[in-house]
Amino acid sequence: MLTGVGLVSHLIAALGFGLLGIVVLRRRDIAGTGLWLAIAALLTMAWAAMFALAQRYGAPFLVLLSPLETLRTAAWIAVLVALLRISWRLDERLSSSFVIASTMGFVTALQLFLDGAVAIGALPAAGLPLAATLFVISRMTVAISGLVLIHNLYLNTDAADRDAVRLLSIGLGGFFAYDLNLYTLQFLFGRLSPDLYNIRGAVDAIVIPLLLLSSSRDWASRIQVSRQVAFHTLSFSMIGIYLIAMAVISYGLRLVGGDWGRLLQISFLFATLILAIIVVISPQFRARMRVLIAKNFFAYKYDYRQEWLRFIDTVSHSRSGTDTLSERVIQAVCAVVDSPGGILFTPDEDGDYDVSSRWNFNAFNGKPIVATSDLARFAMERQRIVDFDEVREGRGDYGAMRPPEWAALDRRVWLGVPLVHIDYPVGLLLIERTVAKRELNWEDYDLLRTLGRQAASYIAEAASQAALDEAGKFDEFNRRFAFIMHDIKNLVSQLSLVARNAERHADNPAFRADMVATLQSSVGKMNDMLARLAQHNSAKLDPLQPVDIYALATQVVETKRAGYAALSLIGQPGPYVVIGDSGKIEQVFSHLLQNAIDSSDGGDIHFGFQVGDDTVVVSLQDRGTGMSAAFIRSELFKPFRSTKSGGFGIGAYEARTIIRGMGGRLDVSSREGEGTVFTITLPLAKQEA
Repeated sequence: MLTGVGLVSHLIAALGFGLLGIVVLRRRDIAGTGLWLAIAALLTMAWAAMFALAQRYGAPFLVLLSPLETLRTAAWIAVLVALLRISWRLDERLSSSFVIASTMGFVTALQLFLDGAVAIGALPAAGLPLAATLFVISRMTVAISGLVLIHNLYLNTDAADRDAVRLLSIGLGGFFAYDLNLYTLQFLFGRLSPDLYNIRGAVDAIVIPLLLLSSSRDWASRIQVSRQVAFHTLSFSMIGIYLIAMAVISYGLRLVGGDWGRLLQISFLFATLILAIIVVISPQFRARMRVLIAKNFFAYKYDYRQEWLRFIDTVSHSRSGTDTLSERVIQAVCAVVDSPGGILFTPDEDGDYDVSSRWNFNAFNGKPIVATSDLARFAMERQRIVDFDEVREGRGDYGAMRPPEWAALDRRVWLGVPLVHIDYPVGLLLIERTVAKRELNWEDYDLLRTLGRQAASYIAEAASQAALDEAGKFDEFNRRFAFIMHDIKNLVSQLSLVARNAERHADNPAFRADMVATLQSSVGKMNDMLARLAQHNSAKLDPLQPVDIYALATQVVETKRAGYAALSLIGQPGPYVVIGDSGKIEQVFSHLLQNAIDSSDGGDIHFGFQVGDDTVVVSLQDRGTGMSAAFIRSELFKPFRSTKSGGFGIGAYEARTIIRGMGGRLDVSSREGEGTVFTITLPLAKQEA
């Protein structure tokens, strides 16, 4: 087994680890972890030197080689435990310290016992497969333990110190990974690989610079342990122990099974592997693991940062796209206590609590909770978590509270969490019994109460938003109605003019024909208004089309001139074609003209046109009362602001909105006592259009 290559490689390792030990010992502040590092380095040097002596001089030194390997591996495990001592709080948790020390001592003592038994001749070096297998398995166990501790160490270190820990983790990780590979191959094939065994010294020497660099940095005191790391570490450890136990039993089956040994071994390995997968992915296993970690590794049961982030993430993101906010709230609260489901009761119109949402608790057959019931009054008035197990058994500070009949009979109903937002009851969340038996204390109740309040704020905010949306619909209806009323006022003015002229011109056939056309137009406009007033306007909008605004303005002027003779159309005659809605453009012209008539008191009003290269400018000028600059700036285009008695104050706002929708502009200039000029600028339709 021992070759010249092994002699050279282990001499290199002896020299390197000796120098590492001397460098660490020469430091002034050596204590604790540093001392363990120096001991581990010197023991590794002694092991490597013993390998060289055994290769050179044979049997007298060969019997000491395996015990020294046991001691050097145990020393490196001790280095890792010393690094994790603060984060594991081993100085405070004497029971945990005792368990770790006992386990390490037992495995080390077992290996030393087997080494010593072989050395003194009590056990032969060969011929005892069971003892040899047990020895190899113990070596594999120590290597796996070292890798698990390295994983724990790296993840528990502050991000700022990860560089130093990364070097140490790589160095010791390679150290233990090489040993695990070496002894795993021995376990599978029944003998050590001479090449791997002899070159191990040089491989171990490679990690010396990494250990030296990492040992020079002060980061060990800032290692912190988290529940996630503890969970994964304990899980990996259990998996490693399970795999080793499975391998031992499989090996035993092969020994006692005779011709059927190989079949039994393969069948057992496959069955136990499937069983391990089922156990690891089961919710019960994960829940029991979390309870075990909370009881034995931490002063507090919860990692509040982790729980809060998970709660926010669950409530804020829809996983399926169909789950509601209430369902996500139930899921987020239930996840804290590993519950498989829950039901949310919310107040109805009568104040009683009825089922509004559920998550996984589909077999629940409970009835609504009356607002005056003991359960509702206790949960909402005292804002306390209800443990139905305590209520059923008559324990706890619940007074004379009697649970509903369905809660008393259904053992799945476990906890009741009141959802209260600023002393207003939002709902009551019932939580189904957890998958693993769990004892609750003040920490559970405080966390559930806090999450209940936060969940209540989400639900209350969603309800407020729904109320705002509904109020917005009413507001939209009111605004729409206000515009309709304004248009109706204009139609009433037009029909009033027709009614006044009918007394004088009723016998004129031309007037009667014009009156009928006006009435038909007014009826059509009223029907359009009713369609616009509908909550869900299904009426088809008039498509945008070329409109001759000069002809449209002429028609509006002729209609208004019948009641106001001082109205004239000036400028170069059209046609001037724009792209728009003729009805809305007529509405703008009619409103502006009517405003001019109302403020002019018989004065001249001019409706004029000017054309540019690609725009047409329509101006409406009157000599009326005019408006102040402050009113134009702050009031004119604001809805529901008017200087006229009985006015709605939305005509100018609507006119500008229509013109802007066509890509144009509506400007106004005015002086009090002198008059007003409204100017409409619209793009002309191109020839292609």
